Amino acid sequence: MKLLSTEICGYRVPLVYELDESLGLVSLRLVFKNAGKIACKIPGTAYLLARVLEEGAKGDDDFYKKLEIKGIELSVQTGTESFNISLLCLKEHFAYALNMLNELLSAPKFEPECFELVKTKTLGYISASKSNLDHQAKLMLNKLIFENHPFGFSKRGDEESLAKIELSDVVSFFKENLILENLFIVLGGNAKIEELKLDFANRGEQKHFGNACIQSDLYKELKMPSEQAYIYFAAPFHVADDKHYKAKVATFILGSSGFGSRLMEEIRVKRGLAYSAYAKNTFSLYKSGIFGYLQTKNENKDEAIELVKKIFFDFTSQGIKKAELESAKNFLLGSEALAKETLFKRLSIAQYEHYMGYELGHTDRDLESIKALSLKELNAFILAHTEICSLSFAVIHG
Repeated sequence: MKLLSTEICGYRVPLVYELDESLGLVSLRLVFKNAGKIACKIPGTAYLLARVLEEGAKGDDDFYKKLEIKGIELSVQTGTESFNISLLCLKEHFAYALNMLNELLSAPKFEPECFELVKTKTLGYISASKSNLDHQAKLMLNKLIFENHPFGFSKRGDEESLAKIELSDVVSFFKENLILENLFIVLGGNAKIEELKLDFANRGEQKHFGNACIQSDLYKELKMPSEQAYIYFAAPFHVADDKHYKAKVATFILGSSGFGSRLMEEIRVKRGLAYSAYAKNTFSLYKSGIFGYLQTKNENKDEAIELVKKIFFDFTSQGIKKAELESAKNFLLGSEALAKETLFKRLSIAQYEHYMGYELGHTDRDLESIKALSLKELNAFILAHTEICSLSFAVIHG
């Protein structure tokens, strides 16, 4: 895996690259940083742009049918902080796939009929999702902890925000955020760099955003017809980049390792309060926190919430035992081979490393640090991060 660069319309763009001539496939990803829902002036704008792009190029009603005939997969995703366009095809169709991608980017179907179609479909999804109480509880947590911040809204927006979005807003988002200054490329498989011929000339000013602060010690509940209580929770987790590996081990023990984690052991195994309970870290360019979830019977929700608080408090006040650390190390180091067994997994790891501003190979160095991590060192880290006990909860129950 190498970090190189390639020229697109006179601009040098970072290129994460791995050549594998044994494969008959090529994987290409265009990653636009600072261009997900965080860049939306009106919630849902980036999502509508993604759906418009998935309608094909202007004047070509058979755009995706042509791709399908050749087995070419072209998909568009909008995330929290980035906007991604992915291409997967056979080596023999790579040049054709690039031509189609250039056609799409040079002439998106920015037409009123297309825009209204994707907006109607999105409104339909939003309406249908209202009966998914699990999904609604997660949205409620985000709105609670990221008040008045783009992270607090669904990437699809809602009925109110979508009513405000005009086609011109989608066009502006495309021109202002899908720019070469925001772009890096991930290319892997049986393709040489000189084959990468992209004709994309959008230029603009790269925007940067401030860190989103997770609001602490908040609680919101909503009563709806349900036999279960859906409980989402989160807290700040302020960890320097070079200590993320410690956070990974700590949270693995606390709640992300499945059976054997503190949360699962106390909540499910000992008390039978939930089928599943977890907590995991989220570290990105603009947010840093720990997030968790469990589902339980309505009559058990208060007990379950208090138990989560106690587990977090005990964890940060007492630390862990040697056996827990050794078990975590064995799993995390033992799963290393599986994490990089395919080209596509290696590309995803490298994509994350470059996105975060790390040197390629950062993940391998973290594993070496995990291997050398002592019980004393990890417990000192855990006891220093009592901010994770400042949990906020969003609950939907019957």
